[in-house]
Amino acid sequence: MGVNLTGLTEPRNIELSDLRGRTVAIDAYNTIYQFLSIIRQPDGSPLTDTKGRVTSHLSGLLYRTANLIESGISPSFVFDGVPHELKMDTIMERRAKRERAEKEWEDAREEGDMKKAFSKAQQTSKMTPEIKETSRSLLTYLGIPVVDAPSDGEAQAAYMCRKGDVWASASQDFDSVLFGTPMLVRNLTVTGRRKIPGRDQYKDVRTEQIECAGFLSELGITREQLVDVCILMGTDFNPGLSGIGPKKGLKLIKAHGNLEGAMGHLGEEIDNYEEIRNIFLGSGYSDDYDLTIRGTDTEKICELMCEEHDFSKERVMSVIDRIENSRKAEDTRRKQRSLFDSW
Repeated sequence: MGVNLTGLTEPRNIELSDLRGRTVAIDAYNTIYQFLSIIRQPDGSPLTDTKGRVTSHLSGLLYRTANLIESGISPSFVFDGVPHELKMDTIMERRAKRERAEKEWEDAREEGDMKKAFSKAQQTSKMTPEIKETSRSLLTYLGIPVVDAPSDGEAQAAYMCRKGDVWASASQDFDSVLFGTPMLVRNLTVTGRRKIPGRDQYKDVRTEQIECAGFLSELGITREQLVDVCILMGTDFNPGLSGIGPKKGLKLIKAHGNLEGAMGHLGEEIDNYEEIRNIFLGSGYSDDYDLTIRGTDTEKICELMCEEHDFSKERVMSVIDRIENSRKAEDTRRKQRSLFDSW
């Protein structure tokens, strides 16, 4: 999902504790898909309640959000709105890939190949209206701000960061850089040793920080030129040109100044490239959001998690206590810092 600029950047590895006192706008769909992908049974089946409803996302949101709050981070979650029409081809392609993976997952389970089954199952995750609604409800009951984007959640989070309402936007994808976030945090909600989807390989995943002005300066290009590089490579809104990856795309844009110059040199044309540019550089944003942190609604959390979805009440109450105690401790630290600064 999104553009892959791994070959062009060397993010700074950080610990969650390095983000203490920071506010972060998190790409909700991106994060929920991660939880749906990795929180599964050994055969690849997602966690479910006694009625067969998926609960992997609720488990991930509850426990990982608690970890963030314990680290002194103030998260908000930004949900996607209506996708741009140019993204429909990508959405249909992902749907077809998911359907193929579902069939391969079933076959692998029948064959007793649990490694293959788990790998294929990771590729079947999908956002349903119920998953979206229960995610929003849980976050709201936890007192976490929820923001609705007009279209792309990453674009809205980047806008909030540019305004200074949050310190960073958080997503696995590099699209946030194209959308203009000053600071990107990757792997905020999923760290540790993780299996690479579709492969029998693992990698260590650490939280990363990318200061975007410095990143662009190191590349020697502007944000606008980086958008042109990615349009050459291919984005969620266009397939790109064959054989062009990050390094070749960067070389072309630096040599010819912009996308028009690069296409002229290659003798190629990319449909709708000006509209795609505008998606990244001038997307619609919303100022209709409130980032106030609320208190936890213990009754509603237990009703959703325990009564409706069969989570252990003892474990859920333990997480609620962790969150409330961490918020109190962080509030005390802020007051002490304010008092110290006034001396």
